[in-house]
Amino acid sequence: MPKVTVRYWAAAKAAAGVAEEPHDAATLAEALDAARTRHPGELVRVLQRCSFLVDGDPVGTRGHETVRLADGGTVEVLPPFAGG
Repeated sequence: MPKVTVRYWAAAKAAAGVAEEPHDAATLAEALDAARTRHPGELVRVLQRCSFLVDGDPVGTRGHETVRLADGGTVEVLPPFAGG
């Protein structure tokens, strides 16, 4: 099982209570399920509005279960940002 780092930004960081944490996950869906389990409550709601980068690449509209994670990879959790 790949070990990845999940990095939280802005509202996601506040909801998780940490800036980043490790997870064992083969797909983005598994990593997000693990994050929801570890941080029930506000993070679950925030994740519904987030976009994600996996190793610097935008996930976009791809199904999270189809996005494979590499060992040592990084998932960036990006809530919507205001401003321009």
